[in-house]
Amino acid sequence: MAKTKLTASERSILRELIFPEPFDHIQAETGLSYGAIRDDLINMISHGFVEVYDAEAVSSISPFYDSDQVEKFSYKATKRGLKQIQNHAI
Repeated sequence: MAKTKLTASERSILRELIFPEPFDHIQAETGLSYGAIRDDLINMISHGFVEVYDAEAVSSISPFYDSDQVEKFSYKATKRGLKQIQNHAI
């Protein structure tokens, strides 16, 4: 599989996802716009870097989530996603 280079915004989102976090936490901590976070999450989910959880962060529902309502879910970095931010540590 080809190596995927993360953008700065994707790295900042992944750093917030050590534990399952709701969308509003990601937005508050990164300062990114709704659309930017949505696009980055969708991209990282498709690459297997982020897992989607129900709103209470109890159980994983990946890949079955509503990409038009990303604010209704929680997100957590996968092992693969954590490895990506480890590889790009500052």
